[in-house]
Amino acid sequence: MESLVNNANTKTIELIGLSTGYKVKGKKLIISNDLNASLVRDELVCLLGPNGAGKSTLLRTIVGFQVPMGGRVSVNGRSIGDYRSSELSKLVSVVLTDNSGIKNMSVYDVVAMGRSPYTGFWGRINEKDKKVIDNCLRWVNITDLKDRKMQTLSDGERQKVMIAKAIAQETPIIVLDEPTAYLDYPSKMTMLMLLHRLAKALHKTVFLSTHDVEHALQIADHVWLLDQQHGLVTGTPEDLCLNGRIEQYFNREGMTFNRAQGAFSVQHKSYLDLVVEGDKTSTPYVLLCKALSRHNIQPVDDSDDRDVLIQVERNGEFTLMQFGKKTGSSQSIEKVVGDLFTLLAKTKMFKVTGGKDYSADDDVPHVEVNYEDF
Repeated sequence: MESLVNNANTKTIELIGLSTGYKVKGKKLIISNDLNASLVRDELVCLLGPNGAGKSTLLRTIVGFQVPMGGRVSVNGRSIGDYRSSELSKLVSVVLTDNSGIKNMSVYDVVAMGRSPYTGFWGRINEKDKKVIDNCLRWVNITDLKDRKMQTLSDGERQKVMIAKAIAQETPIIVLDEPTAYLDYPSKMTMLMLLHRLAKALHKTVFLSTHDVEHALQIADHVWLLDQQHGLVTGTPEDLCLNGRIEQYFNREGMTFNRAQGAFSVQHKSYLDLVVEGDKTSTPYVLLCKALSRHNIQPVDDSDDRDVLIQVERNGEFTLMQFGKKTGSSQSIEKVVGDLFTLLAKTKMFKVTGGKDYSADDDVPHVEVNYEDF
């Protein structure tokens, strides 16, 4: 337990009154101002924020690619500007989003470039280097690509190669800018879990920016929230959900955030209430309600108007009722929703203008939805 506590208190990177930005015609253009935070060993930390928040600028400043506009960045207790590049290459490895410029090199050779801080002037790879390279290829699951040229790979495959190169560099700190940007959903989660395991097993600091808010909230040990209005706030995903900070940084009209689940959901406009009966905790019930909401129908428990309703049976069947009589049933949500619209159109309860019209005639129905107003 004592070793874990010591690791948790080992600061690897510290921001002290840091201001980030650029110099334009001799004048400072400040993107983020007076940032104070720290990274420690054994943790995966995700940097989140809307577009234009300054995430990439902050990452580039932290790794020494850009000069601070004010304050300082400390790496292992020493200002980053005091390090020689050869020293820094053994402390911090970096993966940027744009890797399209690397061509006519094999995957193996690119990953081997991660060993350059240790291979000396001639860059000769020894047996230890080969073992590290092979391990990194295997960890990122690209061993079968090792002989392929970089230009023949997909965006996602190239990103995996650059992550393997960063791991091969064997630095205590790994900084990544949007490492999951080009990956499909399963690959995103696999990559984040891999980076999390590396932080724990190899006692590394892994710091990455991402737009995948919900993925970060599931995987990260700590989260940094950054935007120009609220500045920088840090904490565990659970605390940032609990205190409402996630909503403050990301909520937009038509979206709501479920603090307990750490997930956003879309809120559709509702033009009609419909009674849905059944077990609210069952998957068929939840998914039916989701489909109805997408079609601008609000599922309710009860209503003064119970002429038309849907019952979700225990066997997963959906039964459409009108005036207390069964008009049809199906185990397909698509089928029952289609039958519902047909029934509503016949009863003149629902009409869509500017799109598909479910009304049987041109009479004005009880509820009219004009998608041209959206």
